[in-house]
This record gives sequence, C-alpha cells and structure tokens, in this order.
Amino acid sequence: MGTPEPVQESLMQEPSKPRVLLAASGSVAAIKFESLCRVFSEWAEVRAVATKSSLHFVDRSSLPSDVILYTDDDEWSSWKKIGDEVLHIELRKWADIMVIAPLSANTLAKIAGGLCDNLLTCIVRAWDYKKPLFVAPAMNTFMWSNPFTGRHVEVIKQLGISLVPPITKRLACGDYGNGAMAEPSQIHTTVRLACKARMFGTGSPPVIPSSSNPV
Repeated sequence: MGTPEPVQESLMQEPSKPRVLLAASGSVAAIKFESLCRVFSEWAEVRAVATKSSLHFVDRSSLPSDVILYTDDDEWSSWKKIGDEVLHIELRKWADIMVIAPLSANTLAKIAGGLCDNLLTCIVRAWDYKKPLFVAPAMNTFMWSNPFTGRHVEVIKQLGISLVPPITKRLACGDYGNGAMAEPSQIHTTVRLACKARMFGTGSPPVIPSSSNPV
C-alpha cells in the first residue's frame, strides 16, 4: 500500500490510464477489497478509500504498493487553512469512475439520505454524475429484503448510481440467502465494460441483471 502524499502532488498528475476510485464500507465483504484493488490495478490507476468500520476487515499491508489508501484521518490532516486542497473534492475531480464495494446497509442509507459524515460519503455527495459510480451492496438477507433497502436503492438509481446486485450464498453470519457482495470478477467485468464504452463514446452502459433487487 502506498503512503498518502500531498493532495496536489499525488492527484493532479497527467493521467496515462483510466482513474478508478475504489471505496470500501463496513461489511465483512471488505476482506475482498485487496483482490479488487489488484485486479483493477492491472489496467487502471487506482486510489482507495476506506471507512473506519471497513478497516476492521481491510488489511492495509496486503494492498498493492502503488495503491494509496485514504481514510477519514487524511481528510482532516491534509487541510490546515483556507485555500488548502479539500481531499474529498480532489478525489472526486481525480476519478474517472468510482466503485463502492462493499456497500453496507448503513452507507447505502447515508447516500440515499444525502448524509456526508465521512470521507466516502462526502465524495459521493460531491460526485459529478456525468461520471460513472458503481456500488456493490453486501448485507444480511433480511437487511437486503427490508423495505427501507428497496427505497434506498431506488433513490440512488435516480441519482445515476449503477447497482452491481448481490448474490445468493452462505453468508458470513451463517444464514443462506441473497445479500452477499457480487464476486470481484463480476464487479471488475461490469466496470471494465463501462469504462470501455466511455472511452469509445458508445454511451451504452453494461446490462446488469435486476432480478436480485430488494422487494
């Protein structure tokens, strides 16, 4: 994992590859965040954001050496006075695509309600929706089927956020059902197709199955 550098130096360099901002929120599925960082790093320049809760599951030392991980602490330590760069704004400017995987029930609710109380949700609140933003939810089956989840998913879709639906499997809690984060390969393929469509100007996003939507 790279060490955070001054915002202006690390984020404002001329891009040579697509810029992907990967973000993890507090779900046990964040143990797969390292795999996501590695597969995206094969073709894109990657920066990462982790919420405080996700750090219970993300092993910083396992991240690729060229991937810089930003946390809430960096948001505040990088700003000293009026005129300094604001990290969540600079990351929003830097990224061509943002991917939140996993997206916890809590962070989904925050985004749908417009809350912005950490680095990740501040980036989303400031996001330019001319650029793609993908989310891959991960939560218990009963949390996924909760009526609030259905409402929140509809709200973020209206914003222009694309959903990579969860899958059915044995969950970390022991329950069997829908709610597990899509496999990193599926998330990667979906985003890669979107990036290629954007590069070639087709304007056609990848088709994402909707059968797993909450009810």
